[in-house]
Amino acid sequence: MADLSQDTSAKVQGPHYGEHKVKTNTYLRNNWQLYVMLILPLVYLILFKYKPMLGIIIAFKKFNIFKGVWQSPWVGLANFRDAFSTAQFWTALKNTLILNIGDVIIGFPIPIILAVFLYEVSSKFVKKSTQLILYLPHFFSWVIIAGVVQQICSEQGLLNDIIRAMGGNSINFLSSPGWWRAVYWISGVWQGAGYNLIIYFAALSGTDPSLNEAAYIDGATRMQRIWHVTIPQIRGTITMMLIMSLGRVMQIGFERPYMMGNTLVQDVADVISTYVYKTGLQNMRYDYAAAVGLFQSVVGIILVLLVNQMAKKFGEEGIM
Repeated sequence: MADLSQDTSAKVQGPHYGEHKVKTNTYLRNNWQLYVMLILPLVYLILFKYKPMLGIIIAFKKFNIFKGVWQSPWVGLANFRDAFSTAQFWTALKNTLILNIGDVIIGFPIPIILAVFLYEVSSKFVKKSTQLILYLPHFFSWVIIAGVVQQICSEQGLLNDIIRAMGGNSINFLSSPGWWRAVYWISGVWQGAGYNLIIYFAALSGTDPSLNEAAYIDGATRMQRIWHVTIPQIRGTITMMLIMSLGRVMQIGFERPYMMGNTLVQDVADVISTYVYKTGLQNMRYDYAAAVGLFQSVVGIILVLLVNQMAKKFGEEGIM
């Protein structure tokens, strides 16, 4: 019986079971340091990313700081009903969508154009210096960028000085809603274009140059080679970045609109993040703030899934 059970076990495990086990043990013995290095990032993710998700429950409670999260009474969807019945919430939501969609329309294609044309430049010095200049604003905080914008676009700023010197009238860039949005979008391009440029430039570095050479031999112009050969090779990267950009349409940072906004343009500068800060946090309505934040996150996930499915229908791989 013992011999029979051993034979049956060997048949189930297969002839290559022992060889596979040896290879696995050898791999783990040679690369155990990599798995040890993973412990710290995993602990960080669990403690600071996943564990705080338990706080989402506040959105469904009447939070009391003395009773704590778990002892506070349940109110169900009352916080969501309060948010959806408030005019300021819908104004903040509208402004969030307008500013983010404008960022996508204006800011998304510019890094692609910069990366493609920079890739066509033969001078390494020009490539490296241009990348450095464009990437530098990414390290600036929005406090610094808002200060720079104030110096350039205020009524007594550099831009209006140039306009007046040319015989024109001053323009209220930072107090006119339309101009303020334009300044907001342009400053976003200036701050973020360099980072996205590096991503697209890395994708271009992995393209096949022989296809470009073949198109050149066939008589294609440079613009034709860019449009029909170069860009299609990075279409997967473009699709992935577009999905991520559209997935963030409901999400907006706090620093940028808060630092660049002012009371004169509050009707167009008050977004969900500043609304949550003023209504939820300053008034200590943490449950209300959590409900609005949860609404943002759920809609963002839905948008990512929808855009991902649309990308797959058009023949792209998507992100999942």
